[in-house]
Amino acid sequence: MNNTEKTKESVYPRSCVDCGVINCSKRNSEYPEFCLTTALTDEEIDEILKLYKQRANNKVAIASAEVEGGFYGKYTRVEETMEFAHRIGAKKIGIATCAGLIEEARIFARILRLNGFEVYGAACKVGSLPKTGIGVAPEYTCVTGNVMCNPILQAKLLAKAKVDLNVVIGLCCGHDSLFYKYAKGYTTTLIVKDRVLGNNPVQALYQARAYYRRLLTEPIIPQEGKEA
Repeated sequence: MNNTEKTKESVYPRSCVDCGVINCSKRNSEYPEFCLTTALTDEEIDEILKLYKQRANNKVAIASAEVEGGFYGKYTRVEETMEFAHRIGAKKIGIATCAGLIEEARIFARILRLNGFEVYGAACKVGSLPKTGIGVAPEYTCVTGNVMCNPILQAKLLAKAKVDLNVVIGLCCGHDSLFYKYAKGYTTTLIVKDRVLGNNPVQALYQARAYYRRLLTEPIIPQEGKEA
């Protein structure tokens, strides 16, 4: 490693996203020198294993592996979600949905009920509070209106309803972060919103060397706004 590479390494330490080997998955080759797996101590590994052996964590980890191993490439995400819920004993499903995807949420709720689940949903506009009331500048209300998304209230309402599993349907980028922060119990995501790509954000990555090559060639300059 030359001096330039060492300088880059100190500024941008390499991690899994820089690995082209993925030997942690295959275990049939050599690990790169910056591998996070080989950097782990026995004590750190033991600590993680202890967490996985805790009853609640163990139940979820095993159920997840069973769904992956038993239905890989066979079940849609909707079906996987229900299978996972069954395996962890979840009876009541909480849906945290974007108001813009309420029809999709309704269809999902019908499917869940058909399969014996109880359903309780909270849409993002619940509470109907103004964005300007929490400090959003008026110019940011012109396109989508002045009623704020309310992920914290969504999380609290689903917790109050004592749901066994939260399912996120299309919450806005950032609003979903607040929902995850305040959600009680386990949460999984069914739909990730992307208004440009029909709620399929991975297409931007698939087309990063074609239609969306600007993502790899033109840095996105943050727009003016309040810093945290």
